[in-house]
Amino acid sequence: MQRPASRTPRFPAIRVDMAETPIILRLTIADPVPGVRYSLQGKDNTPVDAVTAADTPLSFDVPARLADDGRLLGPFVRRQGPPRRFVYIAVGKQAGDVASCWDRRAKIDVHDCPAELLADARRGRVLETVLPGRLADGSPICAMVQSSSGWRVI
Repeated sequence: MQRPASRTPRFPAIRVDMAETPIILRLTIADPVPGVRYSLQGKDNTPVDAVTAADTPLSFDVPARLADDGRLLGPFVRRQGPPRRFVYIAVGKQAGDVASCWDRRAKIDVHDCPAELLADARRGRVLETVLPGRLADGSPICAMVQSSSGWRVI
């Protein structure tokens, strides 16, 4: 299987405290709906590095920071009470395609990454999770999306 092209978003310089390690989380959509635009969603709800899907997997490299206590932080990491952390993938209109019939986003949990894999991330390894790209009716992902394979080091 050919490795999907990854998208590393452009973002302003991030202040990193000494107790935080920059890491990369790769979110790969295994079967995105061709012709639909996807993007990461910034904390201000704007789409970042939107791309229109083809018939191949689609990956987004999410810059994050790993605190010494294991918390994930960063420009795309949101929180919902302790300890939940997640990243949004925007779809259709929310990804900047005003003509799209889709207006949704998918919530991807990132707080459930195992500690042993986070240790690998501290050493510069990329952590990836593969996500389904479609709901049972064939439409693009939305709401809370679960990885079929969990996290792995690549």
